[in-house]
Amino acid sequence: MTLHDRITQDIAEAMKAREQARLSALRMAKAALMNASVSKGRELEEGEAQQVLAGLIKQRRDSIEQFRAAGRTDLAEREAAEIGVLERYAPPGATAEEIAAAVDKAIADTGAAGPKDIGRVMKAVMSALAGKTVDGKAVNELVRKKL
Repeated sequence: MTLHDRITQDIAEAMKAREQARLSALRMAKAALMNASVSKGRELEEGEAQQVLAGLIKQRRDSIEQFRAAGRTDLAEREAAEIGVLERYAPPGATAEEIAAAVDKAIADTGAAGPKDIGRVMKAVMSALAGKTVDGKAVNELVRKKL
């Protein structure tokens, strides 16, 4: 069953259970998947659908930071609840050990010597960890620290 099909099925379940918060997050995810599909002109592959979902989660995390900075904890809590719903459909996250190992391997493979090589190392790390949920900001900080 594809991600789109699972979300569609869960929307029906959320409607029956009258879970408004879950229903709202699932509808938003389905709309984002449909928009991406229309923009590509074809059905999304599973990896592409996961990337759309990861983008939605990242947007929610950024929104939480901004809402908390503005003192809007009510909106931050709503965004956090949406993240909880969306993360059920995301691929498993990479562990800190996996990230560290990927960074070390990428530095060795690319021959990175300093801060000017961060882009090449980041590209290698992110492609090595493809298929897993990875926070690019955390990876970037680790790369900067090791270089």
